[in-house]
Amino acid sequence: MDSVLDLLHQTMSSPWVYLALFAIAVVDGFFPVVPSETAVITAGVFAATGQPDLPLVVGVAALGALVGDHVSYAIGRHGGGRLLARLPAVDGNAAAGRGRRRRAAVEWARRGIAARGGLILTVARYVPGGRTAVTLTMGATRFPRRRFLAFDALAAASWGSYSALVGYLGGLAFERDPVRGLLLGLGLALTLTVIVEAVRWARGRRRRVACARVSRPADAR
Repeated sequence: MDSVLDLLHQTMSSPWVYLALFAIAVVDGFFPVVPSETAVITAGVFAATGQPDLPLVVGVAALGALVGDHVSYAIGRHGGGRLLARLPAVDGNAAAGRGRRRRAAVEWARRGIAARGGLILTVARYVPGGRTAVTLTMGATRFPRRRFLAFDALAAASWGSYSALVGYLGGLAFERDPVRGLLLGLGLALTLTVIVEAVRWARGRRRRVACARVSRPADAR
């Protein structure tokens, strides 16, 4: 464990850490298997000791997220329609469950964009996988580029600040034990993500129930 901590300290005190954070945030924007939140939270934990610099961590994370989201938007705009059309139906049996889950994420993104484009983009930035579905769908549906830039800049800045500060608070709480600080930061981030998802699920369930009640009299007739 001491060797791991020494390696983390050396990595986080290197100026190359900013480039690494930027690259991870960019790739995570269109390839959501790269744990950008984990990297930014870890940098925030060690920022409590003075290295790396917290404002720079926030800045490069937000800039990387902005660039990555625009890559995903461009992919959607220049071919996302065909990719979305190939995804299996949510209730279909032609493909594996992973493909149907992707279709469900895309349909959720499409409905949210139609109703509240800017808000859904900002909220989705905090949902791993969900943000890629939203930005890809926004490109495929030709959401106005200038509006996308404005809303995404706000989303990226808030996400970078949130992720870095969650780690920073964990680092301050366990200044002499960065491992516990990292675990605290990740736990806070996971808790907030679960809360966002639970609220979204509850609101969606309420809407489905309301729609079912409205449709029953028509079906009865």
